[in-house]
Amino acid sequence: MIFVVVAVLVCTTTGFPAFAQDQKLDEEATAEAMIADFVLLRPLGIGATAVGTVFFIASLPFSAPSGSVGVAFRKLVVEPAAFAFARPLGKVIY
Repeated sequence: MIFVVVAVLVCTTTGFPAFAQDQKLDEEATAEAMIADFVLLRPLGIGATAVGTVFFIASLPFSAPSGSVGVAFRKLVVEPAAFAFARPLGKVIY
């Protein structure tokens, strides 16, 4: 069962970069891309935002003295949140 789950995850995620290269920013997304984005990528983006927030809070004692709080916040919280909530449905932009 674990092998099947791993195989499905590998097979579904390996096609996204190739799909993203075929898509132009001004072209409309397909229904399949929207479904895959909604079912797979948005939950991953939300999870990455939550995990990034936890790591951002944990890193504050180290990033505050060095003056890199803004950079840490942008990389760990803002970018995953923008990936999950700000981009159009079905558009994978790297």
